[in-house]
Amino acid sequence: MFVSHILVLNSGKQKAYNLGPRPRITRFERKGEVTMDLKGNTILITGGGSGIGRGLAEAFYQLGNTVIISGRSRERLEETVAANPGVEAMTLDVADPADIQRFTDELVAKHPGVNVLLNNAGIMGWESFEGGNGTQAAEDTITTNLLGPIRLIDALLPTLRKQDKSVVMNVTSGLAFLPLAIAPTYSATKAALHSYTESMRYQMRGANIEVIELAPPYVQTHLTGESQASDPRAMPLDAFIAETMQILESEPESGEVIVGHCAPLRVAVERGAYMATFEGLIVAMAVRGM
Repeated sequence: MFVSHILVLNSGKQKAYNLGPRPRITRFERKGEVTMDLKGNTILITGGGSGIGRGLAEAFYQLGNTVIISGRSRERLEETVAANPGVEAMTLDVADPADIQRFTDELVAKHPGVNVLLNNAGIMGWESFEGGNGTQAAEDTITTNLLGPIRLIDALLPTLRKQDKSVVMNVTSGLAFLPLAIAPTYSATKAALHSYTESMRYQMRGANIEVIELAPPYVQTHLTGESQASDPRAMPLDAFIAETMQILESEPESGEVIVGHCAPLRVAVERGAYMATFEGLIVAMAVRGM
């Protein structure tokens, strides 16, 4: 049994907590046994040119899957393909409904057997209610982080239903369970995607489609800039990918992938630590200079 010893940011320092066994979430009874195979799939990963998306693409490709990565930056996609010959890249702007339809038509024509959709593309920014930011940044975040996955699921669902076994994996965040005050819209979109994923999992309980939520913690990527990628308090990307793949292999029925570093956010309510953790995040980000 996995036992987590977690380091949680608190006033700029790291504090250790023994969280006990990994949180197990009760799942809906399924009419058929559908769990994700880690090999032999045709996998689409959005936002696959960098960060978590690239890490997952490389991990799945090394297991012998056909992997297609998508994103808006052709340059980043080509860099990933150059480092991983055999991975395929296709441009996609998940914020554009017309481009989602164009992309889906091309993807299905090239790969009619696509059976895994991994919604990873997302953006994150800081917002101040005193700064007069307006709503454009919030609208962009909602369009990319929430409407993008919903639209892509809708476009690909007919194809996924045709396969013997399919998977929809939505990448949310630890902030889906406890928000970061300086990123209210990002946190809200991840909370909404968590809720959407729960509902989809219930509706798919009798179908051939497994619905999985992957909730990363604070990981060393460029999501919020160079400082995050080099922040020693963030979970190293390679460690996050390794633990994620281990969970998918050892707990295929869990429906929720929560690595140890994310557990404090996931179980804050259950442990009566919601406000302490919420305020600890605020202090930690202030120490980081945000």
